Amino acid sequence: MVGKLAKSGRSPASRQRARQWFDGFTVLVAIIFIAVAWPTLHITHQVPAAAQPFIAGFAAFPILLMRVNPALGWAVSAGSALLISLAVPHQHGNSLPFQVVHILCLFALVFAVAVRSPMQIVGVAWLATSLLFATTMAATGDSFAQAGLGWPIAITGLVVLGLLVRWVVVSRQALLKQAEETDLERARRAILEEKARIARDLHDVVAHHMSMVVVQAQTAPYRIDGLSPEAREEFESIGSGARAALNEIRGLLGVLRSDGQLPEHAPQPAAADVLTLLEGARRAGVPLTWTIDGSLDLVPATTGLALYRIVQESLANASRHAPGAPVWVRIAGTTALNLSITNDRPHGPGHGDQSGGSGIAGMQARALAVGGTLTAAPRPDGGFEVRAELPLSAVVGDGSATAALGFDALAGM
Repeated sequence: MVGKLAKSGRSPASRQRARQWFDGFTVLVAIIFIAVAWPTLHITHQVPAAAQPFIAGFAAFPILLMRVNPALGWAVSAGSALLISLAVPHQHGNSLPFQVVHILCLFALVFAVAVRSPMQIVGVAWLATSLLFATTMAATGDSFAQAGLGWPIAITGLVVLGLLVRWVVVSRQALLKQAEETDLERARRAILEEKARIARDLHDVVAHHMSMVVVQAQTAPYRIDGLSPEAREEFESIGSGARAALNEIRGLLGVLRSDGQLPEHAPQPAAADVLTLLEGARRAGVPLTWTIDGSLDLVPATTGLALYRIVQESLANASRHAPGAPVWVRIAGTTALNLSITNDRPHGPGHGDQSGGSGIAGMQARALAVGGTLTAAPRPDGGFEVRAELPLSAVVGDGSATAALGFDALAGM
């Protein structure tokens, strides 16, 4: 069943006001109908005075059901019209088996049925009304009926008009629903993008600094002479707490990434910020050495962001998997930016293989997104090396290649 005509994109209050106005108009029409039908009934039909208000009521009042239940109103109006045409004789000179008011009311209800009722009821109402008018009008010698299928054709046109209105209403409701779904999808995508951004920021910022805390705590006994057993236990406690926090962050990232994500290129650190990143890692206790050939201020923003994130991830991996091992960072290039990050085998607890997890895939996605390349593999001496070549132009690489790696790999950064 088609929804009510008042159902649209308007607010509930406006729909309620529209229904109230329609009901008020329907009551007014019913009053006008009864005011016309009752006083004129004796002119068209031979009816006792006591029966006139009841017959006039059957002619006028079914229209009150036009919004509430048009099918029931049509059934009452059509049934009473059939009974009146069979049981109530009409006056001489009157060729209509029932009043004009009754015809108008019945037509209005047929139109309402075509607009709002199920198609099965529409078919029954159209066929029954057409037969009613064809038989009763022909029996009374109505001139319009003598023209052939005049009344059934008129009723058919009325039903077709109602079905057209019905189609317009349904189409408008479908458009409104589609627009609502589009708005919901847009809001959902915005939420997913924000979740992906938060996940990347947590990994790039919080996890990196927490890794530095772990490195400082683990290497303190090797860097500081004369530590008491209590101090060693305190550093071990700090390292354990930091590692537990990193595990919780990884779990949170899994939740944030559980519903899909989209890539985002929001303003973030530039290439010049790599120096600050390297100095912070050295202050955190990483035995770090770096050489930079050229000015990082001239590196384009997209390439600079990829460079910063690759260096940040590589340092975090080296600190996590090879604590205490020396790390060398080399950045150079004129036509392209060549990056090399190398670390020796771990001196303390840890393992040299850094290829697990999504960090390497994320770095590769970062490099590929700006048109560069990245390789990461263990060294024969037990260390690990990350090599990247990034363009010094502002042209972004092929988006299809980035998509081939998958958005999950990109968010791994």
